Amino acid sequence: MLIKTLKGKIHRATVTDALIDYPGSIGIDTTLMEAAGIVPYEVVLVADVTNGNRLETYVVPEPAGSGKITILGAAAHLMKKGDIVILMSFGLMTLEETKNFKPKVIIADENNGIKNM
Repeated sequence: MLIKTLKGKIHRATVTDALIDYPGSIGIDTTLMEAAGIVPYEVVLVADVTNGNRLETYVVPEPAGSGKITILGAAAHLMKKGDIVILMSFGLMTLEETKNFKPKVIIADENNGIKNM
């Protein structure tokens, strides 16, 4: 049996922009993506701490060090600039694999840099 397990998380990042006129996704600073083990076009769950909304979408990379967290497409109706979000990626693994696995958890600072790992 495979179990869906948290693989990586960017905790308390700040949305830097929300653009409705886009096919849909979330842009994330490549530095944060790499630190959390998230790859381009991977599906993530986005939880908005500010308003309680949750959505699932895929990731597009933003320039490394830019601090950008951009909500793109229809999701921009649910989340806006300044909102605090938690970004989570998941993987499938066996029960045995989960016993020694630790997800990569990143805590973002106020500028979407890495505060803690």
